[in-house]
Amino acid sequence: MLSKERITAIVTTLFVWSLAGALFGGLFIGLYEVLQVLGLHGWQPVVVAAVSAAMTTAAFYSAMPVALMGAMSGVLASIGYLIVAGPKLDVRIIAVVAAGLGVLGGAFVAWTSPSGARPLAETLTGMLAGLGAGIILVVVLALFPQPVGSFVLAAGIVALVGSLFQLNEHWIVKTCHGWLPATVAAPLVAAMVAAVVGASMWMVAGTTAAALDLETKLAVDRVLAEVPSGFLGGLLGGAVTGIVLEILGFRLEEHETV
Repeated sequence: MLSKERITAIVTTLFVWSLAGALFGGLFIGLYEVLQVLGLHGWQPVVVAAVSAAMTTAAFYSAMPVALMGAMSGVLASIGYLIVAGPKLDVRIIAVVAAGLGVLGGAFVAWTSPSGARPLAETLTGMLAGLGAGIILVVVLALFPQPVGSFVLAAGIVALVGSLFQLNEHWIVKTCHGWLPATVAAPLVAAMVAAVVGASMWMVAGTTAAALDLETKLAVDRVLAEVPSGFLGGLLGGAVTGIVLEILGFRLEEHETV
Protein backbone atom coordinates (compact mmCIF):
# COMPACT_ATOMS: atom_id res chain seq x y z
CA MET A 1 0.00 0.00 0.00
CA LEU A 2 1.35 3.43 -0.93
CA SER A 3 2.18 5.73 1.96
CA LYS A 4 0.86 9.26 2.25
CA GLU A 5 4.32 10.63 1.42
CA ARG A 6 4.58 8.48 -1.71
CA ILE A 7 1.13 9.50 -2.94
CA THR A 8 2.06 13.15 -2.35
CA ALA A 9 5.29 12.68 -4.33
CA ILE A 10 3.42 11.09 -7.26
CA VAL A 11 0.76 13.81 -7.34
CA THR A 12 3.45 16.51 -7.16
CA THR A 13 5.36 14.84 -9.98
CA LEU A 14 2.21 14.67 -12.11
CA PHE A 15 1.45 18.34 -11.45
CA VAL A 16 4.97 19.69 -12.06
CA TRP A 17 5.66 17.60 -15.17
CA SER A 18 2.23 18.44 -16.61
CA LEU A 19 2.83 22.17 -16.22
CA ALA A 20 6.39 21.94 -17.55
CA GLY A 21 5.18 19.84 -20.48
CA ALA A 22 2.37 22.26 -21.26
CA LEU A 23 4.79 25.19 -21.24
CA PHE A 24 7.25 23.32 -23.42
CA GLY A 25 4.62 22.00 -25.84
CA GLY A 26 2.98 25.37 -26.41
CA LEU A 27 6.32 27.14 -26.81
CA PHE A 28 7.71 24.45 -29.12
CA ILE A 29 4.74 24.46 -31.47
CA GLY A 30 4.62 28.26 -31.51
CA LEU A 31 8.33 28.54 -32.36
CA TYR A 32 8.09 25.69 -34.87
CA GLU A 33 5.31 27.42 -36.78
CA VAL A 34 6.95 30.86 -36.57
CA LEU A 35 10.26 29.52 -37.90
CA GLN A 36 8.43 28.03 -40.87
CA VAL A 37 6.74 31.37 -41.52
CA LEU A 38 10.17 33.04 -41.38
CA GLY A 39 11.45 30.70 -44.10
CA LEU A 40 13.14 27.79 -42.33
CA HIS A 41 12.34 24.36 -43.75
CA GLY A 42 13.18 20.69 -43.28
CA TRP A 43 15.05 19.83 -40.08
CA GLN A 44 15.81 23.44 -39.12
CA PRO A 45 12.51 24.53 -37.50
CA VAL A 46 12.23 21.25 -35.57
CA VAL A 47 15.73 21.39 -34.09
CA VAL A 48 15.83 25.13 -33.43
CA ALA A 49 12.38 25.11 -31.80
CA ALA A 50 13.25 22.05 -29.69
CA VAL A 51 16.51 23.57 -28.45
CA SER A 52 14.94 26.97 -27.68
CA ALA A 53 11.89 25.54 -25.93
CA ALA A 54 13.94 22.99 -23.98
CA MET A 55 16.40 25.63 -22.83
CA THR A 56 13.61 27.91 -21.60
CA THR A 57 11.64 25.14 -19.89
CA ALA A 58 14.78 23.75 -18.21
CA ALA A 59 15.51 27.18 -16.80
CA PHE A 60 12.00 27.46 -15.35
CA TYR A 61 12.13 23.88 -14.04
CA SER A 62 15.54 24.09 -12.37
CA ALA A 63 16.45 27.75 -11.92
CA MET A 64 13.14 29.46 -11.26
CA PRO A 65 14.35 32.83 -9.86
CA VAL A 66 16.72 33.37 -12.78
CA ALA A 67 14.14 32.23 -15.34
CA LEU A 68 11.42 34.46 -13.88
CA MET A 69 13.75 37.45 -14.02
CA GLY A 70 14.55 36.62 -17.64
CA ALA A 71 10.87 36.22 -18.52
CA MET A 72 9.96 39.50 -16.84
CA SER A 73 12.83 41.23 -18.64
CA GLY A 74 11.61 39.84 -21.98
CA VAL A 75 8.05 41.05 -21.37
CA LEU A 76 9.10 44.52 -20.20
CA ALA A 77 11.58 44.97 -23.04
CA SER A 78 8.99 43.88 -25.61
CA ILE A 79 6.30 46.20 -24.26
CA GLY A 80 8.74 49.10 -24.07
CA TYR A 81 9.95 48.49 -27.62
CA LEU A 82 6.39 48.20 -28.94
CA ILE A 83 5.46 51.50 -27.27
CA VAL A 84 8.46 53.30 -28.72
CA ALA A 85 8.55 51.70 -32.18
CA GLY A 86 4.81 51.41 -32.75
CA PRO A 87 3.99 49.23 -35.76
CA LYS A 88 7.64 48.89 -36.85
CA LEU A 89 8.11 45.39 -35.48
CA ASP A 90 11.44 43.63 -35.84
CA VAL A 91 11.87 40.34 -34.00
CA ARG A 92 15.67 40.62 -34.04
CA ILE A 93 15.68 44.01 -32.35
CA ILE A 94 13.13 42.87 -29.77
CA ALA A 95 15.24 39.79 -28.96
CA VAL A 96 18.44 41.84 -28.58
CA VAL A 97 16.78 44.46 -26.37
CA ALA A 98 15.17 41.74 -24.24
CA ALA A 99 18.48 39.88 -23.89
CA GLY A 100 20.22 43.06 -22.78
CA LEU A 101 17.63 43.69 -20.08
CA GLY A 102 17.84 40.01 -19.13
CA VAL A 103 21.58 40.38 -18.50
CA LEU A 104 20.86 43.18 -16.03
CA GLY A 105 18.10 41.20 -14.32
CA GLY A 106 20.23 38.07 -14.10
CA ALA A 107 23.12 40.06 -12.64
CA PHE A 108 20.77 41.36 -9.95
CA VAL A 109 19.64 37.82 -9.07
CA ALA A 110 23.26 36.66 -8.93
CA TRP A 111 24.14 39.58 -6.67
CA THR A 112 21.28 38.93 -4.23
CA SER A 113 21.45 35.10 -4.13
CA PRO A 114 24.66 33.60 -5.57
CA SER A 115 24.23 29.96 -6.64
CA GLY A 116 27.33 29.09 -8.60
CA ALA A 117 27.05 27.91 -12.17
CA ARG A 118 24.03 25.66 -11.63
CA PRO A 119 21.52 27.83 -13.54
CA LEU A 120 23.74 27.73 -16.62
CA ALA A 121 24.41 24.00 -16.20
CA GLU A 122 20.69 23.25 -16.01
CA THR A 123 20.01 25.40 -19.07
CA LEU A 124 22.83 23.70 -20.99
CA THR A 125 21.31 20.36 -20.05
CA GLY A 126 18.00 21.51 -21.51
CA MET A 127 19.69 22.73 -24.68
CA LEU A 128 21.49 19.41 -25.18
CA ALA A 129 18.30 17.45 -24.44
CA GLY A 130 16.43 19.62 -26.95
CA LEU A 131 19.13 19.08 -29.55
CA GLY A 132 19.07 15.30 -29.09
CA ALA A 133 15.28 15.15 -29.09
CA GLY A 134 15.08 17.41 -32.15
CA ILE A 135 17.46 15.18 -34.09
CA ILE A 136 15.51 12.05 -33.08
CA LEU A 137 12.23 13.68 -34.11
CA VAL A 138 13.67 14.75 -37.47
CA VAL A 139 14.76 11.15 -38.15
CA VAL A 140 11.35 9.77 -37.16
CA LEU A 141 9.52 12.29 -39.34
CA ALA A 142 11.82 11.41 -42.25
CA LEU A 143 11.15 7.68 -41.84
CA PHE A 144 7.40 8.17 -41.45
CA PRO A 145 6.46 11.10 -43.71
CA GLN A 146 2.75 10.98 -42.91
CA PRO A 147 1.36 14.31 -41.59
CA VAL A 148 1.63 14.66 -37.80
CA GLY A 149 -0.66 16.97 -35.86
CA SER A 150 0.56 19.53 -33.35
CA PHE A 151 -0.88 17.54 -30.42
CA VAL A 152 1.09 14.39 -31.24
CA LEU A 153 4.20 16.37 -32.19
CA ALA A 154 4.21 18.24 -28.87
CA ALA A 155 3.53 15.13 -26.79
CA GLY A 156 6.36 13.26 -28.50
CA ILE A 157 8.97 16.02 -28.19
CA VAL A 158 8.08 16.60 -24.52
CA ALA A 159 8.54 12.91 -23.75
CA LEU A 160 11.91 12.82 -25.55
CA VAL A 161 13.27 16.00 -24.00
CA GLY A 162 12.02 15.12 -20.52
CA SER A 163 13.65 11.69 -20.62
CA LEU A 164 16.96 12.98 -22.02
CA PHE A 165 17.03 15.82 -19.51
CA GLN A 166 16.43 13.55 -16.54
CA LEU A 167 18.95 10.94 -17.68
CA ASN A 168 21.77 13.43 -18.34
CA GLU A 169 21.14 16.20 -15.82
CA HIS A 170 23.33 14.83 -13.02
CA TRP A 171 26.56 14.40 -14.95
CA ILE A 172 26.24 17.64 -16.89
CA VAL A 173 25.57 19.68 -13.75
CA LYS A 174 28.45 17.92 -11.99
CA THR A 175 30.80 18.63 -14.91
CA CYS A 176 29.79 22.29 -15.07
CA HIS A 177 29.90 22.83 -11.30
CA GLY A 178 32.11 25.81 -10.61
CA TRP A 179 32.80 26.33 -14.32
CA LEU A 180 31.37 29.84 -14.33
CA PRO A 181 30.64 32.07 -11.34
CA ALA A 182 27.07 33.11 -10.63
CA THR A 183 27.89 36.65 -11.77
CA VAL A 184 28.29 35.24 -15.29
CA ALA A 185 26.01 32.18 -15.33
CA ALA A 186 22.78 33.80 -14.11
CA PRO A 187 22.93 36.77 -16.53
CA LEU A 188 23.54 34.41 -19.47
CA VAL A 189 20.54 32.26 -18.58
CA ALA A 190 18.30 35.28 -17.97
CA ALA A 191 19.37 36.80 -21.28
CA MET A 192 18.56 33.61 -23.22
CA VAL A 193 15.14 33.27 -21.58
CA ALA A 194 14.41 36.98 -22.13
CA ALA A 195 15.27 36.71 -25.83
CA VAL A 196 12.89 33.77 -26.32
CA VAL A 197 10.10 35.49 -24.38
CA GLY A 198 10.68 38.72 -26.29
CA ALA A 199 10.42 36.91 -29.63
CA SER A 200 7.20 35.26 -28.42
CA MET A 201 5.77 38.66 -27.55
CA TRP A 202 6.55 39.77 -31.11
CA MET A 203 4.54 36.82 -32.40
CA VAL A 204 1.49 37.84 -30.37
CA ALA A 205 1.82 41.55 -31.22
CA GLY A 206 2.18 40.71 -34.89
CA THR A 207 -1.48 39.76 -35.19
CA THR A 208 -2.55 43.38 -34.67
CA ALA A 209 0.38 45.19 -36.27
CA ALA A 210 -0.75 47.54 -39.03
CA ALA A 211 2.62 47.19 -40.75
CA LEU A 212 2.08 43.53 -41.57
CA ASP A 213 0.47 42.53 -44.82
CA LEU A 214 -2.56 40.26 -44.98
CA GLU A 215 -0.54 37.17 -45.88
CA THR A 216 1.76 37.59 -42.88
CA LYS A 217 -1.15 38.22 -40.53
CA LEU A 218 -2.85 35.05 -41.74
CA ALA A 219 0.40 33.14 -41.15
CA VAL A 220 0.66 34.45 -37.58
CA ASP A 221 -3.00 33.60 -37.00
CA ARG A 222 -2.19 30.06 -38.13
CA VAL A 223 0.66 29.92 -35.62
CA LEU A 224 -1.54 31.00 -32.73
CA ALA A 225 -4.23 28.52 -33.77
CA GLU A 226 -1.76 25.64 -33.34
CA VAL A 227 -0.48 26.67 -29.91
CA PRO A 228 -3.44 25.26 -27.87
CA SER A 229 -2.92 21.81 -29.42
CA GLY A 230 0.76 22.03 -28.54
CA PHE A 231 -0.12 23.06 -25.01
CA LEU A 232 -2.47 20.10 -24.50
CA GLY A 233 -0.12 17.64 -26.19
CA GLY A 234 2.77 18.84 -24.04
CA LEU A 235 0.65 18.55 -20.91
CA LEU A 236 -0.21 14.92 -21.69
CA GLY A 237 3.35 14.07 -22.71
CA GLY A 238 4.75 15.66 -19.57
CA ALA A 239 2.31 13.89 -17.28
CA VAL A 240 2.97 10.45 -18.77
CA THR A 241 6.74 10.95 -18.88
CA GLY A 242 6.85 12.23 -15.31
CA ILE A 243 4.94 9.24 -13.95
CA VAL A 244 7.05 6.75 -15.92
CA LEU A 245 10.29 8.33 -14.69
CA GLU A 246 8.95 8.38 -11.13
CA ILE A 247 8.20 4.66 -11.36
CA LEU A 248 11.69 4.02 -12.76
CA GLY A 249 13.26 5.76 -9.76
CA PHE A 250 13.90 9.30 -10.97
CA ARG A 251 12.39 11.13 -8.02
CA LEU A 252 11.24 14.71 -8.42
CA GLU A 253 11.59 15.21 -4.66
CA GLU A 254 15.31 14.47 -4.99
CA HIS A 255 15.76 17.16 -7.64
CA GLU A 256 17.72 20.15 -6.39
CA THR A 257 16.54 23.55 -7.60
CA VAL A 258 18.09 26.99 -7.29
